[in-house]
Amino acid sequence: MDARQYDYEGLKAVISKLRAPDGCPWDREQTHESLKRYLIEETYETLEAIDSGDSARICDELGDVLLQVVLHAQIASETGRFTLDDVVNGVAAKMVARHRHVFGDAEAATAADVLNLWEDIKKKEKGHASHAQNLRDVPPHLPALMRGYKVQHKAAKAGFDWDHIDGAWQKVHEEIAELEAAAASGNKAHMEEELGDLLFAVVNVSRFMDIQPELALTGTIEKFIRRFSGVESMAAADGRKLEEMTLSEMDSLWDKVKARERTTRENDSE
Repeated sequence: MDARQYDYEGLKAVISKLRAPDGCPWDREQTHESLKRYLIEETYETLEAIDSGDSARICDELGDVLLQVVLHAQIASETGRFTLDDVVNGVAAKMVARHRHVFGDAEAATAADVLNLWEDIKKKEKGHASHAQNLRDVPPHLPALMRGYKVQHKAAKAGFDWDHIDGAWQKVHEEIAELEAAAASGNKAHMEEELGDLLFAVVNVSRFMDIQPELALTGTIEKFIRRFSGVESMAAADGRKLEEMTLSEMDSLWDKVKARERTTRENDSE
């Protein structure tokens, strides 16, 4: 490992060297398009590191995200479009402009006030003349649950919202019934549409609860994998394979895994 201490300018120099004619063949071949997958991957790895609570991992993964930013800026600078300095200046100026309650004379006493001010400023900056334009501005590449949450939030800012979570719950029950009817019809396109409506309605409930549905589902997926692994381990301890067991037998082991987790949580809280 290189023992030198690098700073902002040092990182720029390293990436510039990698992209130089005598640099790295792989780095020289990269484009904005080819790097898209890595930016996504590094972002999710950073989220995983944050969930782990490991500061060293978080630091490392944030560095990988920063690497992607610097690479994109270097690629753009080679054709005179923009530089990393432009990126830094732009985001700093944006933060000042959107925090007028800190750098200007606007008032925002609560976090909710800040978000409202932020949305108003963004709308003016982008010249949006309608609320529909605000909805279209939510990036289509976001995970669907996250995008749905943001779209609903923006629609609610325009007053298109339930007065109470009860309305959102009622919509969920309506969509379940419509999905069941679609399933009974056997029409695949209708089923897909109604399933989407149900998921969108569930996202609305999560918004009222102030719970990010993307994070909630991610947690449930990890929980399922953990419990499934526990079921498989229990079965292996009895000399059995899952494919040799009935669903009822696996359900019994599943319940044991859940009970074990519950006991562990209770012991940890004491």
